[in-house]
Amino acid sequence: MPAEVPVPYLVRGRRRETPDTVTLDLAPLTGPPAGFTPGQFNMLYAFGVGEVPVSVSGRSDGGVLHTIRAVGAVTSALCGTGEGGTVGVRGPFGRGWDLDGATGHDVVVVAGGVGLAPLRHAVLRLAADRSRYERVVLVVGARSDAALLFRDELESWRRAAALDVHLTVDHAGPAWREHVGVVTELLPALRLDPARTTALLCGPEVMMRLTALALAGMGVPAHRVQLSLERNMKCAVARCGHCQLAPVLLCRDGPVLTWDHAEPLLAVRQL
Repeated sequence: MPAEVPVPYLVRGRRRETPDTVTLDLAPLTGPPAGFTPGQFNMLYAFGVGEVPVSVSGRSDGGVLHTIRAVGAVTSALCGTGEGGTVGVRGPFGRGWDLDGATGHDVVVVAGGVGLAPLRHAVLRLAADRSRYERVVLVVGARSDAALLFRDELESWRRAAALDVHLTVDHAGPAWREHVGVVTELLPALRLDPARTTALLCGPEVMMRLTALALAGMGVPAHRVQLSLERNMKCAVARCGHCQLAPVLLCRDGPVLTWDHAEPLLAVRQL
């Protein structure tokens, strides 16, 4: 059962990914780290500032990785915590990606912006268990080439040929040689077998909605399209209702939902 009060974790490492995004390598000061599955999240507490939900982006030796974009007071404080500092951790919470259900299928992973962080651990699992799946395709979009996360890993995944990697940006710098545009423009050329495809989506909500609609138009079953949704999570234990999406509490029932469940909810304006 996840702790309901923050447990102190040491910042063992800090790596800058982009000008506004860092990855923290966190290890508990006492005992082993809590187990987690790809797609789950922790509540991270910047002491004296506040607490926010942050998806787990991977494992380290005896620790856990979180990739955080500085967009407010709490995330800025977390990003500013250096090696040797301490943050509070509650979790893990929620339902993650159903990778077992994708066995024997083509898997297409579509990430937008910092949405690649909650997908990173799933991508690593897909690559490590490569023989369980047919084609594994990774489509990553970002505002610009400077905003792409995990650039070195993207290149290593591509070189290893375990993953079919496609990149696109909204605004290209002078050295950019790949696609310019939105991620949905890349989907028709992927040559997926719709009846045997599982999709994992994470990014801005409008991107996920349009991508899910595009995949449905290609024949991918709605129950095989998984989205990681975000709402204002506070307690993370299904008590406060801040993350409610109609009958769904995302901290408990999500953050990953299938498109057949998410579509009617996202169709309601301001829900």
